[in-house]
Amino acid sequence: MISRGYRGTDAKPSLLGFGCMRLPLLQAGKPDIDYPLAQKLIDYAYAHGVNYFDTAYVYHEGLSEQFIGQALRKYPRDSYFLADKMPMWKVTNESQVDEIFQDQLKRCGVDYFDFYLCHSMESRNLEKFKKFHVIEYLNQKKAEGKIRRLGFSFHDTPAVLRTILPLYHWDFAQIQLNYVDWKTQDAKGQYELLQKNGIPVVVMEPVRGGALATLCPQSAEILKKAEPQASLASWAVRFAASQPGVMTVLSGMSSAEQVIDNVHTFSNFTPLSGQELKTLRQAAELYKSYLTIPCTGCRYCMECPSGVDIPAVFKLYNEYSVTHRSQEFIEGYRALGKEKQAASCAACGKCAAHCPQHIEIPDRMKEIREKVEKLLSE
Repeated sequence: MISRGYRGTDAKPSLLGFGCMRLPLLQAGKPDIDYPLAQKLIDYAYAHGVNYFDTAYVYHEGLSEQFIGQALRKYPRDSYFLADKMPMWKVTNESQVDEIFQDQLKRCGVDYFDFYLCHSMESRNLEKFKKFHVIEYLNQKKAEGKIRRLGFSFHDTPAVLRTILPLYHWDFAQIQLNYVDWKTQDAKGQYELLQKNGIPVVVMEPVRGGALATLCPQSAEILKKAEPQASLASWAVRFAASQPGVMTVLSGMSSAEQVIDNVHTFSNFTPLSGQELKTLRQAAELYKSYLTIPCTGCRYCMECPSGVDIPAVFKLYNEYSVTHRSQEFIEGYRALGKEKQAASCAACGKCAAHCPQHIEIPDRMKEIREKVEKLLSE
């Protein structure tokens, strides 16, 4: 497994990282992790050189940290890098910062984190980081050896990023970077700003929540024609890894097929050529003309007070926007049950306040409800 190292030190984090936000489930729609299957995925990845594992306090509704701590316990602590995050939207007073951090160490069963992040450090959370002296607290934990490297994850604009960079001597940063968001969310601008400041980049959502592993039929055909043996997902992760300032590309792998494909891609990694980039841009432009809602399925918007399954509704609607198969859309929508459908949305706005993609969720739910009503009347 290739490694680009870390700032000229002996640390060698793998270029492919294992994201623990989308681990295999015991039951669809529930957070409970299928431990035996998930353990097999971790073991396969580790055996093939993956040594960077990324979790968070909120992943799988708090179950991800406990799982990955148990899954890695069989391996020497100095043989892997564990990353975790401080979720400021969960914090209502300063004492909770220490409570959460200590709970994370306990859940993961470790004495320190190799990489630790201020989670979603963007404009709407920035004041909390300052108000509750979070960076000062985490810097103290770094001095104590509880944190080895301190960074932040980010979903916002380059302008906001410029205000965050002077707050600390950041060891790394994690941004959403893929060939669609390179322009649509200015991932390019964020990446270049971090590069300019010499900050190693960890990539999240390289396959955009799995969307770039399917695409629309026309885009898929372009890529399959160019490289018949390559998976659509491999194009996406190679794009992210082709940026020289990227230290690690996280992939939220939930099946053996995904782990095997990613390991193969990174074990035989070659940056995208000029012709491949041209082909990928062509496929991306076509795909963007179909893309309706930029949801990655992260579930930060959940739980909805009204019971709406927001990621599931958006997934069905995006699939319909690409395929225009109205019958499949309606059948899948009905299968959710009335409470989980868009019509149950009370437009309270709680979900939108936590959406990393800044989606106006109540407005989109109204749009989907009206589309369903129209399709049913035809």
